[in-house]
Amino acid sequence: MPPLAGAELVKTPVHLYRYLLRCCRLLPTAGMQHHYRHAIRQGYNSHMDEDDPERIQMIIQRALTDADWILEKYTKKTGAIALSVSIALAVLRFKTVLRKPEVLEFNTQLRTKLNLIAVY
Repeated sequence: MPPLAGAELVKTPVHLYRYLLRCCRLLPTAGMQHHYRHAIRQGYNSHMDEDDPERIQMIIQRALTDADWILEKYTKKTGAIALSVSIALAVLRFKTVLRKPEVLEFNTQLRTKLNLIAVY
């Protein structure tokens, strides 16, 4: 699955270059974005003299696959972090609810009833 819509429209090196720079905007931090933008520019400049159409298509396909892998890798990490943060917030909200006076009173009454049941 391509990281951005329009991957199937990438036919030329210039299309690939622009597409990959747009993909960089999806990375979570500015440092990562800068690193991969620099790598894209370097790759484009190093293959600028390529004139074999088969080789160019092979490079385009490999670049699209790599971009998909990189974005999937970082979105999984940030997704896991977001999930753990949301779980932590839910636990914190639950603990806050448990500290309310009416909940504390209910818990005390419930414990008393359970103790009475356990005695019989």
